[in-house]
Amino acid sequence: MKLISRVLATTILVALAAPSVMAEDKGYVGIAMPTKSSARWISDGDNMVKQFEEAGYTTDLQYAEDDIPNQLAQIENMITKGVNVLVIAAIDGTTLSNALENAHAADISVVAYDRLIRDSANVDYYATFDNFKVGVQQATTLVDGLKERFPDAKPWTIELFGGSPDDNNAYFFYNGAMSVLQPMIDSGDIIIPSGQMGMDTVGTLRWDGSVAQARMDNLLSANYTDQQLNGVLSPYDGLSIGIISSLKGVGYGSGDMPMPIVTGQDAEIPSVKAILRGDQYSTIFKDTRELARVTVGMVDALLQGGEPEINDTTTYDNGVKVVPSYLLEPVPVTAANWEEVLVGSGYYAADQIQ
Repeated sequence: MKLISRVLATTILVALAAPSVMAEDKGYVGIAMPTKSSARWISDGDNMVKQFEEAGYTTDLQYAEDDIPNQLAQIENMITKGVNVLVIAAIDGTTLSNALENAHAADISVVAYDRLIRDSANVDYYATFDNFKVGVQQATTLVDGLKERFPDAKPWTIELFGGSPDDNNAYFFYNGAMSVLQPMIDSGDIIIPSGQMGMDTVGTLRWDGSVAQARMDNLLSANYTDQQLNGVLSPYDGLSIGIISSLKGVGYGSGDMPMPIVTGQDAEIPSVKAILRGDQYSTIFKDTRELARVTVGMVDALLQGGEPEINDTTTYDNGVKVVPSYLLEPVPVTAANWEEVLVGSGYYAADQIQ
C-alpha cells in the first residue's frame, strides 16, 4: 500500500509540474524574450501570455537575460517539450540557425517578434513596427527640439548613438534617422564635432545604458570644452537615461547650459518622467498590446489553417529570404502629447507617471 501511495503521489506531482503540456488546448506556444532588464520586454511577454491564453493557447514564456547561450538552450528546450509554434525576440538575430533547423525538422513554425532573425530560411513570419519610420520620427523630433530650444544656435551640434549591432532593428532606426539628418549635415545646418558616424562606430552593444553613459562622458571631455552640445540622437530610452546622467554630470540643465535635445524609444516610465522634467525631449511609443495582438493572430492562422495577416512582403530580407511581415505604426511622444497618447490609450495610468 505504501508503494502504491508513493506511485500515486509521484504521478500527481508530475502532473502538477507539467501543467503547460497537460492543459494544452488549441496549441502550445513557446515565447522566447531577450531580457527582463527592460520594462518594455516585460510588457511584451505579459501581453502575449494574456492574449494567447484568452485565445485558448497554452504558453511557455522564457527570458534569457541577454545571454545568447541561455536563449538557445531555452529554445531547444521548448522544441523538446513539443511546442507547436515558437515566437522569438532574438538577442542576436544571427545565432539561431541551428536551433531553427531543429524546429523545422519538428514541424514547428517560427514567428520573429520585433527583431528579425537573420540567415535562416526557417522563419515563417515577422511581427514588428515600422522600424525605419521609428528612426525618421526620432530624427524629426530631434530637429523640432533644436528649433524650439536653440533657435539661434545654427549650426547645431549633435552626437549620434546607435542601438546594438547584433539587433537588425538598430540599422533601420539609424538609417531612418539619417534620412532626415544627413541632408542637414550636408547643408551645414548640423555638425557632429566628434565626427563619429555609422553603426560600426556609434552602435551600443546590448543596448547597454552604462556603455552609452561612458561614451557620452568621453565625447563631452574630448569635444565640448569650448562649445556646448545641442542634441543627441538616442535610439532607446535606456540609453537616453545614461546619456542624460552624463550630461547632467558636467552641468547641462543648469545655469547657462540648457539641456540638449535627447530622443528615445519605448516610452518607458522613467523616460516619460524625464520628458516632463525637461531632461529628455521625446520618445517613440510602440504599443506592445497591438504587437501581441498581431502575433497571436499570426499564430492562430498558422495553427488553424488560415492565412496570417501581413502588410509587407519586400522590406525584411534576412539574408536567405524575404520574411513576410506585419508592420505596426509607431507614435512620437513629447511633453505636448504624452497624456493623450499614453494615458488616453490606457497603456499607463496617470498616477504611474505623475
